[in-house]
Amino acid sequence: MNSTHLLTRITQVSGQCGGRPCIRGMRIRVSDILEMLAENVTTAEILEDFPDLEMADIQACLLFAARRTDVPQLTA
Repeated sequence: MNSTHLLTRITQVSGQCGGRPCIRGMRIRVSDILEMLAENVTTAEILEDFPDLEMADIQACLLFAARRTDVPQLTA
């Protein structure tokens, strides 16, 4: 699955979860998945806890975060 297609899995709706990025319109926030991964929760455990999620959703969260942190720095 290419990166453009992965990123379509991330949605932002102003009235849902305070406008925070979510997965496929569900009320599962990207930040929740990223925090679980940071706390060493395995992808298998995440998928077990959230049966509506797919592995591609977790990959989309990681790609979304990577793209958000790739900010060019301006130097004087």
